[in-house]
Parts: sequence; structure tokens; C-alpha cells
Amino acid sequence: MMRSIVCMLLLLLGSGVFAQKADFKACAKYSERNLSEYVHGLSIYPSWIGNSEFFWYYYTTNDGTVYYLVDAKKGKKQELFSAERLAAKLAELTGKVENARDLKLGGFRFEGNNPYRLMFSKYGKDFVYDVKSGELKEFTREKVTSSFNRAPYWQRWSPDSNYMVYAYKHNVYLQEKGDTTSHQLTTDGERYYSYSFQRDKDTGKKEGAAVTWSGDSKVFYCLRQDRRNVEEGYLVDHLAEPRPTLRTYKFPMPGDKYVYTYDLHLFHAGNKSHQVVDIAKYPDQEVKVLLFDFNKYPEYIYFTRKSRTCDEMDLCRVDTRTGEVFEIIHERCEPHFTEQLFECRILNGGEDILWWSERSGWGQYYLYNKDGKLKNQVTDGNFVASRILMLDTVGRNFVFEGYGREKGINPEYRFFYKVNFDGSGFTLLTPGDGYHSIDLAKNGKYLIDNYSRVDLEPVSELRDTRGKKIMTLESPDLRLLYEMGWKKPERIKVKAADGITDLYGVMYRPFDMDTTRKYPIIVNVYPGPQENYVPQSFTLDDNGNESLAQLGFIVINVGFRGSCLNRGREFHDFGYGNLRDYALADCKFVIEQLADRYSFIDLDKVGIYGHSGGGFMAAASILTYPDFYKVAVAASGNHDNNIYTKWWGETYHGVKMHEKKTGKQEQKEYSFESKIPTNIELAKNLKGRLLLITGDMDINVHMAHTIRLANALMKANKRFDMMIIPGADHGLGTPYYVNLIRYYFVENLLGDRLNSVDMENID
Repeated sequence: MMRSIVCMLLLLLGSGVFAQKADFKACAKYSERNLSEYVHGLSIYPSWIGNSEFFWYYYTTNDGTVYYLVDAKKGKKQELFSAERLAAKLAELTGKVENARDLKLGGFRFEGNNPYRLMFSKYGKDFVYDVKSGELKEFTREKVTSSFNRAPYWQRWSPDSNYMVYAYKHNVYLQEKGDTTSHQLTTDGERYYSYSFQRDKDTGKKEGAAVTWSGDSKVFYCLRQDRRNVEEGYLVDHLAEPRPTLRTYKFPMPGDKYVYTYDLHLFHAGNKSHQVVDIAKYPDQEVKVLLFDFNKYPEYIYFTRKSRTCDEMDLCRVDTRTGEVFEIIHERCEPHFTEQLFECRILNGGEDILWWSERSGWGQYYLYNKDGKLKNQVTDGNFVASRILMLDTVGRNFVFEGYGREKGINPEYRFFYKVNFDGSGFTLLTPGDGYHSIDLAKNGKYLIDNYSRVDLEPVSELRDTRGKKIMTLESPDLRLLYEMGWKKPERIKVKAADGITDLYGVMYRPFDMDTTRKYPIIVNVYPGPQENYVPQSFTLDDNGNESLAQLGFIVINVGFRGSCLNRGREFHDFGYGNLRDYALADCKFVIEQLADRYSFIDLDKVGIYGHSGGGFMAAASILTYPDFYKVAVAASGNHDNNIYTKWWGETYHGVKMHEKKTGKQEQKEYSFESKIPTNIELAKNLKGRLLLITGDMDINVHMAHTIRLANALMKANKRFDMMIIPGADHGLGTPYYVNLIRYYFVENLLGDRLNSVDMENID
């Protein structure tokens, strides 16, 4: 009888019926705050010395910090100085003794392009150190005397110092040098429709005018934003003293009648004239003035205008002498332009225009002439050419980041390339299977490449911009980290719900896991569409997932279809028109695949959590698949995207424009409509445990999102948990918040009931 009872208990224990105890000691041991004590340098941050081919950097290991000087041309590295000898020399000159290991120097700089003449400050004095000879001298800086008096902040002087512009009560005033009176150039400025930088508040003081001067001092312009009729959002600061206060802010929402609109103004200083430029084309269009060398080329201003439906865009040029507008490029991109990746560069006085487009389905660069005639496609292929880092208009080439070109490598890893304006000379600058970051030399000849993966320690290399590796600079000293038992997470590759598309992510396991046991699985989510936040480079405890796993969970983070803008238009736009549900099937299918692949995953204990868009997705998931997800934590979730920000909802879900003719002259009136599915509609489906978290001062995702979902859950007679964090904005990243999530999963997914009223600070 006793033997049968023991056998039954063993079977029950093996099946996971009994609650598992959370390992809080391991969670604390492997939290980022604790791990940082065991890790010092991971990447290098170089400082180039003038326009020379030398740079310096410092690197910290378990043995201390060392400063290095590198000759990029020769590929040679040397210690910039010996900390012991420099500390001894400082002691000789100052009489102050300091531990060389703790030596800190201020005002670290070099004399011009000379890499061997180092200057720094210490003990309130200035010193110069000869790197070659090792000689250290104290020197006294020459006091710079100048009769120049800094102009008050509100004065915007022309480059030739003959004119000064300022704003007063939201209008523009011009004063000529030597005059005692000012000329009022505008009369229609007002709060929320201002020519001033202080656009949202009335003031009786002179303020800086939001204008830009031309290099010849003849013209200045202002792109003015009209916010007057945009409706407001409201927050109550419950912690304000002595009583709660109301905070208001402009907040356009999807489908609103009134949104931000723009007008462009030209001012001619000589005749003190003001001209409104006719830039209108699309109803409620978004306008941006492009960065351009207005000092050297004062004849033109360049701007883009984008339709409210986000699928049409123009590049336009304004003649500053006449105010005439010329449309250079018109492009249509359905369903919407990817504004985070869009680039347009005006080069050589407008003779060359680099224009980024997804017309092929992949973001690529095209070269146009000043009249909008296509010269040639610059980059080509089934990959995304992204942000430009360096432009050489003389050599006619540029350096940019790209995604998805290197076969067999995660398409979300960033690489860097160089290409000529005519499309020739395409060169990979940063080979290596990992996520790359670079620092370019000022002369454009060299770069430092830091790259890594979640399962690859950082590599720091010096390369030239012809694609050649010069030398390896550093690799991190992680001996202490590994000795304490830390392990790298695992990269995973799975299929989307279509069974075809590859998805990439990361899995975190308990370091002492028993693969014969079953472990609950938690997925940390963020559905994008502008980013997925899946870690690509080496981290110690990304988003707390590594330490969360040590409590006794399998934790995963995967990028779903629609979540990443760097994988081409088809992948990125997967969720268009379906902003609530697009990532849910992929997420569920990913977990099921992993459970088939790994026997230690308990498919009966699935949890999900996320913040912001991730909070929105976590709630949507447990309400869409209530029998699959047992526990969810939804923090700062935009549960009703109809009351979230306009750009998000209208760009990624869509907006319909309606046109009608009114009046005897049949004038056209436009209205916009956007209706996005919400989590509130799904509240009746809840079966598992749900924790809602929000900050009461969140100006990004208003707490009304969480309150509305809570109200719907109550109407559906559902039990749930909710935490409002006083005074918190959208960030929420406090230890209390992190531990709140940990405790919730420990109690409700692991089954380990925690009865103490005190929440220990695990970190």
C-alpha cells in the first residue's frame, strides 16, 4: 500500500500537478543589475582625432581600464599611456598620490590633428602629455577675451548680422541693424497657430521666432503648424501638491475632423515683405521641410507633402525669390509609406536627389536630377536599403545600413554597405553573422565595426571603407560572468501561421533546468508595426527575460509578421487593416511549434506579457484564445486604438477619405473615417488570469485604454486584476513594476503562492 502511494506521488510530481517553487535566488543572481558587476567593456566607442587617421578609445576589463591610440592607416595599436607612470608623474607635479587603477582624467582632448599631444585636466589644473616621450607638463590656458556679447535667446540674427527677427504674441517682427523700431510682418499668429517656438502658451515676452535664414540674409522662412482646432486630451496629476491638477494637451485621434495642418511662409528682409506659399494639394496633408544647405544655396527650399491617407507623397521645390512651387517627384505607395525608413537627400545644390522608395516591394534608393527625371536606380535587390550614414558628394558615393541581403543570415540583422551614385561599387563593409553598429572616421576612409548576436560575444574590428579588415581591436572579458553560471540564450527559427514565412526569435531557459521536467512557457510580445523589439545583439538580461526564466519558466521573444519594417513591404504591411489581430495566430503557432520541438515545454501552462503595443497584444491574445493562454499581463496597452494617436491608427490600420460637394459653387468638403477593432469587444471571452497595468500620467497611451477594458470586463462579470501606478508615465520601468510581473506569473502560472505583504526587490 505504501509503495503504491509513493509511486502515485512520484507520478503526480512528474506530471506537474503540484506547484513548483520559484527560484528567487537565481532570479536575483542573474538580474541585469547584479550581472553588470561582472561585465565591463562590451563594445568600443572611438574618438577620432581631428581629421587624422588616428583615434583613441578606452576599454575596461576585470583588470582595469586601459586607454589606446590606434593608427588606422598602419593598423597599429598602442597604449596611450601607462596609468601607473602617469599617476606617478602627476604626483611629482602636484604632490597628490592616487591609485592608478582609479585614475580619472577630465577634459580629455588632443591638439588639432596631432595624436601625440594629449591634453587633460586634473585637480583643477591643465596638463599636456607627450605620448611619444612620456613627458608631462602643466600649462595655463590662454584666456580668450572677446568683445562679442551673446545675443538674447529670442533674437534670430541674419548671417550678415544686418537683420534680427523675433516673435511677440505669436507674430513675427523684423528689426534692421541700427534701428530702434521693429516692423511687424504678420498679424494672424495666435496660440496653437504661432510663428514662435513658444507656440502652445500665450506670453507677453519676446520669444524666438521659428524661422530659418538663408545664407545670403535676404530671405527667411517659417513652416507653421495649425493646432487650434485639434481636440485635447486630459490627465489628472493625483500626486500634485497641495491638490490634484489637470493637464491638457493636443491629441489628434484616428478619423478626427481636425488634425495638425501646415502652411509655409516666406519673408524678404530687404523690402520687409511676407508671402504665404501655396503648398496645398492633399486635404490635411503632412508637410516637412527637408534638411538642405540653405546657407550655400539660398535660392530654394525643399519640402515633402504626404496625403492623410499616407499613400501619396511629393517632393517639392520653392523658389525663394518668387514663391513659386515646383513638384519634382510624385509617388504613390500602397498601403502606406514607411516613414521611419524614408530618406530624401538634396545634393549638389539640387542637381542630384537621392530618393528612397518601396516601389519594388523593397526599400531602395533612386537618383533623380533637379527636374525630377530618374537618372538611375542606385540600390537593387530583395533586401531593404535603409538609413544613410555618410554622403560623399565629391566621390559620389554613400554609406548606408541594409537588411536581408546576406543569404542564410537573420534578415533583421543590420549590415552596412557603400555604393556609388550610379549603382556601381556596391560593397559590404561589415561582414560577420551578427547585428552591426559602426563609427565612421571623419575623413570617411575607416570605420570601427562592433557586432554581436544574443549568442555571440561582441566583436570590435577596424575596417576601411573598401571592405577590408585591418585589425581586431577588442573582445570582452567575460570570465567572471561564465564562472558564476550565466549562459547565453538560444536563437530560434520557426514558421509563421502560413507555414511558409520564417520568423526569428530568442529563447531563455533556467540555467539549472532539468530537461525531463515540464516548464511553463511565457512569451514576451511586441507586435510593431514600427518595431518588434526582439533583441538582436548581445545582452545580459534583455527586458528582464533572462532573469524571469530563472524563476522556473521558458521565456521566448519572437518577431511576427507585420512587426518589422526591415523585412520588406509585404512582411511589414501584413497587419494593415487588421491592427488588432494580425500577430495573434503567428504567436500561438510559434508556441505550438516549440512545444512539439522541445518536450520540456508545458503547453498547458502558457503565459504572455507585453508593454504598450505588447500590452495590447497580450490582452488581445488571452481574449482571442482563452483556452490556450492561462495568464496574461498587459501593461500600458492601447486597447482601443480609436482613441490612440492618429498617426498610428491611420497609418497602420488605414483611413478612408470621403468627398462631397457643397454650396452653389459646389465646393469640395472632405471627411475621414477610421474604425479599428478593440480589445473591449473581446472582454466576454476571458477565462484565465489577466493583470492590467497602467500609469495615471501616461500621455502616450492614456489610462482610458485600460479603464475601458476594465469596464468591459466588469460588464461581462469577469474577474481580473488591475494596478494603476501613481505618477507613472508610459515608461513604467521601475523595480516595483518588474517584480509585479514576476510575482504574477509565479503565483498564477507556476502555482507558487506568495503570502508575504512585502514585495522583495529581487534586483
